[in-house]
Amino acid sequence: MFAKLILAAALATTGACTTTAGVPSKERAKVTLVYDQILPNVPGKSLRGVLVEYAPGTTSPGHTHPRSAFIYATVLEGAVRSQVNDGPVTVYRAGESFSEFPGDRHSLSANASSTERARLLAVFVVDTNETTLATDIE
Repeated sequence: MFAKLILAAALATTGACTTTAGVPSKERAKVTLVYDQILPNVPGKSLRGVLVEYAPGTTSPGHTHPRSAFIYATVLEGAVRSQVNDGPVTVYRAGESFSEFPGDRHSLSANASSTERARLLAVFVVDTNETTLATDIE
């Protein structure tokens, strides 16, 4: 288990959690795997926590998640603009949450402020064998 956590952390810090083609690094959100635990009572599933930190004016590229992933996201600080599938663009503030279901497209994820930072915790229930948690929308 510890080896898997180290591998997942290494993948997260090297960009394996998401590819960011076309988005300059100074404009990208910082993504860090902060928790990875196999669910002992749900064979084949893991719970993973990902901290997404947005400097003022930064964004995450539009992306999808593994087909096995259910995500529950909570804004910890600041405000985040989000759009899932063809739904409305919504601003979530600190303490507010939203969900992403298997197969959803997260087309917009950005700091709503050009002067304040924002932080979001995304909690995934995902197949344990998944190594990439997000893939850019081409």
